[in-house]
Amino acid sequence: MNRPAPVEISYENMRFLITHNPTNATLNKFTEELKKYGVTTLVRVCDATYDKAPVEKEGIHVLMHFREYY
Repeated sequence: MNRPAPVEISYENMRFLITHNPTNATLNKFTEELKKYGVTTLVRVCDATYDKAPVEKEGIHVLMHFREYY
């Protein structure tokens, strides 16, 4: 499946990277893409489609969207 390219948005001293939601099968490539952009914190804004442990193992902090707590 083709995924759209990430889109980087800068606002003042903040940077945001808008991406697709990966699956466990595409997580390695997704993590490499995050590292390429220097991502240090990932905020999930849709339902979890992958295990966050491999992402955190790469030094990227994963924050959960509030819906995951309900």
